[in-house]
Amino acid sequence: MGFDLDALRNAVNTHGRVARVVIAAIKCSSPREVGAAMLVWSGGQSGTIGGGTLEHQAAEVARGQTTQSRLTHHALGPELGQCCGGAVSLLTEVYDQKSVEALDDSVIARSPSGGDMPLSVKRLLAKARGQGILPESQLVDGWMVEPVHKPNRKLWIWGAGHVGRALVDVLNPLPDLAITWVDTAPERFPQTIPHAVTHIPAANPAELVRHAPKDAEHLVLTYSHNLDLELCNRLLLHDFRFAGLIGSATKWARFRSRLAALGHVPERISRITCPIGDPGLGKHPQMIAVGVAAQLLRAARQNELKKDLSA
Repeated sequence: MGFDLDALRNAVNTHGRVARVVIAAIKCSSPREVGAAMLVWSGGQSGTIGGGTLEHQAAEVARGQTTQSRLTHHALGPELGQCCGGAVSLLTEVYDQKSVEALDDSVIARSPSGGDMPLSVKRLLAKARGQGILPESQLVDGWMVEPVHKPNRKLWIWGAGHVGRALVDVLNPLPDLAITWVDTAPERFPQTIPHAVTHIPAANPAELVRHAPKDAEHLVLTYSHNLDLELCNRLLLHDFRFAGLIGSATKWARFRSRLAALGHVPERISRITCPIGDPGLGKHPQMIAVGVAAQLLRAARQNELKKDLSA
C-alpha cells in the first residue's frame, strides 16, 4: 500500500478540489490497514477506508474541510455502529492543482501540524533516496510518511471484446497491476477507458510482444483464433512470467499441436495456461473475469508466501 499519486492527480484534474483521507494509524482491530485511502470531492468519491459509518462520516467531513490538513482519532465502537473494537487515526488533506504538483514522486512525508522534520523521518527519507529502501506507510513522531505507489505487476490483456472489457473492469481497481490493453483498431476499445490503463491499437498486435517486459503476465483472448495462436507463438519465443489463453480443452489441444509444429517443445508449451479462470462459474464475461482475477491473485499470493518462508 502506498500513496497513489497518479489517482490523485487524475482526480484533481477532473474534479478540482479533492480531499484525500488516509488511515494514518490503527490500534487493535480496523476494517483496513494503515495507508488505505479514499479520495473525496463534491458529489463523489473513490477508494475506501473500510466502509460503514466511519467512511461515511469521514467523507462528509472531508467535503466541508476548510483547513489543508487535519488529523483525527476515532474509536470503532457502538457510537459509530462498528464493532471492530479498535481505533483509527485519519489524516484528511485537501489538494488542488498547485499542491499536487508540489508532491514528491518517491516518498511523501508531511506533518498535519507543521514544524520541523524530526530525525526519525529524515532517516527514513535518507534510506529511500540513498539505498532505495522505501518505508511502509506510517505515522512517525507526528509525521505521516507514505511511499508513492508504483504497480509492480505488469499485465498485458490481448483483446478488447466482451471478456477483455470485463477483465479490465475487474482488474483495473487492483493497486498492484499496471495494465496494457491491446487490440487491432481504436474502435474495438470502449469509449471510456480507465486513466491508469495503457491501451494500444495495433494492426498487428503480435508485433508488440517483443516490447513487453519479460516478467510481464499475459491474458490472450482476441476475437481471432489465428491471432491467439500467433500471440502464443511469439510469447513462447519471447518469455513471460505467466501466459493464459481463453478457450476450451479442444482449442488448447489443437493449439498444442500447432505450436509443436512451429518448433516449441512440450515443456515450453506447457507454460501457457489454458483454459483460464474457473469454468465452474459459467461463461458470462463477468464470471470469466472474476475467475481469472482470482487465479492471478492466488498465484501472486502463493509467490508472496514462498518468499516469506525462504526469508
